[in-house]
Amino acid sequence: MSAAHDPALVSPRTGRRWLAVIGLETHVQLKTRTKLFCGCEYRFGAEPNTLTCALCTAQPGALPVLNCEALALAVRAGLALGADIAPLSKFDRKHYFYCDLPKGYQISQYDQPYCKGGGIALASGRFIRLERIHMEEDAGKAIHDRGASTLVDLNRAGVPLIEMVTQADIQTAAEAFEYLTLLKERLQYAGVSDCDMEKGSLRCDVNISVRPAGEGWRTKVEIKNLNSFRFIAAAIEHEAWRQIEAYESEDPAQYPVQETRLYDPERNQTRTMRGKESARDYRYCPDPDLPPVVLDASFLERERSNLSEPADSRRARYREQLGLSPADAAALTSERAASDYFEACLRSGIDARDASSWIRNELLGWVGEPELGLRDFAQLPISPRELSEVLELIRSGRIASNAGRKLLRARALAGPDGPGIAALVAQLGLEQVQDDAQLEEWCRAALIGKEKIIADYRSGKEAALNALLGPVMKQSGGRAAPEKVREILKRLLSG
Repeated sequence: MSAAHDPALVSPRTGRRWLAVIGLETHVQLKTRTKLFCGCEYRFGAEPNTLTCALCTAQPGALPVLNCEALALAVRAGLALGADIAPLSKFDRKHYFYCDLPKGYQISQYDQPYCKGGGIALASGRFIRLERIHMEEDAGKAIHDRGASTLVDLNRAGVPLIEMVTQADIQTAAEAFEYLTLLKERLQYAGVSDCDMEKGSLRCDVNISVRPAGEGWRTKVEIKNLNSFRFIAAAIEHEAWRQIEAYESEDPAQYPVQETRLYDPERNQTRTMRGKESARDYRYCPDPDLPPVVLDASFLERERSNLSEPADSRRARYREQLGLSPADAAALTSERAASDYFEACLRSGIDARDASSWIRNELLGWVGEPELGLRDFAQLPISPRELSEVLELIRSGRIASNAGRKLLRARALAGPDGPGIAALVAQLGLEQVQDDAQLEEWCRAALIGKEKIIADYRSGKEAALNALLGPVMKQSGGRAAPEKVREILKRLLSG
């Protein structure tokens, strides 16, 4: 391994080489309409405790029934990650006591998960193996920021999750960041989850230990409640060095202990949360209310057929078959909604390079703008058909490119019930002026007082013509047809 890819952390005090041993546990909410074991829907941001039923609140006699849509999405996730799907799996009860878990246990999977193996290949060629993927229900939400009180919202209780547990293959914070980025991409393209960390639909815990190069593994520490990939990478960096410094103190009282820690991004440090539980502490047992899950070959084949083309395959196709640059291909596949939109543009007859240019340079830039209120590209209010209309207006010379940008933005601001493209062209006065008499009048006005520019052009400096285009366009309010303006200016200057 070259020095550039050497994962070792070299102590500045002792010069000793240390290696980080990192595993990730990623929880992802499945994109279902209802919860895992009941018919309650789930909407992020709903009024607290309004999306609950007898099962969510653990009323006596309420029995769970497995959501088949959640099972299908979970299987699809496993297939997208190249994992082995078990024909037989079961649900278990994971016991712990907390205010947001009304049953006193969580329905999860322990020794017979539905999925094992698979993983993600990094750009370096290293493969991050998955140990398992299992299904489980989410807990509710405890809110501790109300003074001495703790409030509980059970809307989230029972939302379907998959937990993806890696082998301890990750060696650096950068690898953890890359793995999570690729994992999120793979799940979004599979249609499994929106993976929105701001809404809590993707959450990640880190298990990390350090060891001197050439020696065996040491005590691992868990870091919980990390809500951005950037914070995850920063927490790994900090915790690795904290453990190294503890071991190099040679004071056993300071050595890392098996515990759960929290990361404080403002101070860039981790701190103790609680002692780490083991599987024995959870007192797992099979859930007697849920039968085993049996998956046949036809079910697996159906979900395999539901997988969309993954992002890396689309990127390669855009480069090799459509001739797009690597930067354009990467931008178009940055999220599935943008890539699907590009594919729809191609089906509507838009040239690949034109579609790529407008999506990358114009439409993608709208995301996050307060005026438009787009949180992601999926909310884009411009259809591929409307983009095609605008590009045809530009190609035919009826409007200029700048007018096309103004037109698209006006259409987006108008909303779904607003006027269409043709109506907006007339309403905004964007159609280019083609009338020769009017254009010649603007051109003659632009020549007044421009004797030097005229002399430069007549002496053979063709570029001098460009200095006259601006005044003409200004007089016309940007509506003069540029090519016709050039022709008229050349005729006038030749007289």
